[in-house]
Amino acid sequence: MPSRIHCLAVISLLLASGAVADEAAFPVRVEHAFGTTVIPEKPERVASVAWANHEVALALGVVPVGFAAANFGDDDDDGLLPWVSARLEELGADAPVLFDEGDGIDFEAVAAVQPDVILAAYSGLTQAEYDTLSQIAPVVAYPDGAWATDWREMIRLNSAGLGMTAEGEALIDRIDARIAETVARHPQLDGKTAMFITHLSTSNLSIVSFYTGNDTRVQFFGDLGLTMPASVREATGPGQFAAQFSAEKIDAFDDVDILVTYGSEDLVRALQADPLMSHMPAVANDALVMLGSDPLGTAANPTPLSIEWVLDDYVGLLADAARKSE
Repeated sequence: MPSRIHCLAVISLLLASGAVADEAAFPVRVEHAFGTTVIPEKPERVASVAWANHEVALALGVVPVGFAAANFGDDDDDGLLPWVSARLEELGADAPVLFDEGDGIDFEAVAAVQPDVILAAYSGLTQAEYDTLSQIAPVVAYPDGAWATDWREMIRLNSAGLGMTAEGEALIDRIDARIAETVARHPQLDGKTAMFITHLSTSNLSIVSFYTGNDTRVQFFGDLGLTMPASVREATGPGQFAAQFSAEKIDAFDDVDILVTYGSEDLVRALQADPLMSHMPAVANDALVMLGSDPLGTAANPTPLSIEWVLDDYVGLLADAARKSE
């Protein structure tokens, strides 16, 4: 039979790794856009909905009983992104129940795993969806706007719901240190401006959609030493994470050094041949970062586990584009 000292040592190690929530922290109150959620005791069965909220739990050593299957960037169609698969393997855990959210939240599937808490700090929950989920278990929702929670706040809110606030802050500090170390190797990024355009069609470049300063992809540029162009800042409305402009107004975006978007070389050729888009400095200089529907493209939207997984490659692509913009 293990000694008391041995048991205490094991508990200390688990707490240090973030694998055990501090029961003394409960009840926990989490403020969010829909009000206040009270989590009365340490959750034993954790579920999440929407995008990447399960990564917070996994990063802190907690394996959820269910979370949303990946619907973008999943190369092998198993519902798991590679950094999630790697973390499950590190924890010696099998994949849990994966919710199919192709048609929205599967409330029956969530209820079936009998969660004690539902993590949704990064999501687009409506009031009706929040109310329905709240009938299943306490819900940690986003703080302000839908899909506008940055990766740090995602960690803070979801870790609070687990009673692991200190561990969440330690995770943020570790990721911040890794980002700083990587960015320091690419001084050419400093002061460059970047714009993230959404999916463009090679057959119609007359209307250009882009992510605003409220979107996490654009917010991530700031972590990587880049700045937001004044043109994008001025086009960012309250609660708006995407906007559009006519290509006839392309001159308004002359302050963009680097252009990031999803697409292939076919799109590069179309942009450079277009009589309007080709006048954009980032296009004229070939200062383009083209992302695909693969893990790297997925991770341009930063999440707790994906950041370190793709950081070197993504920053490298941005740095190459920055050099071309000079």
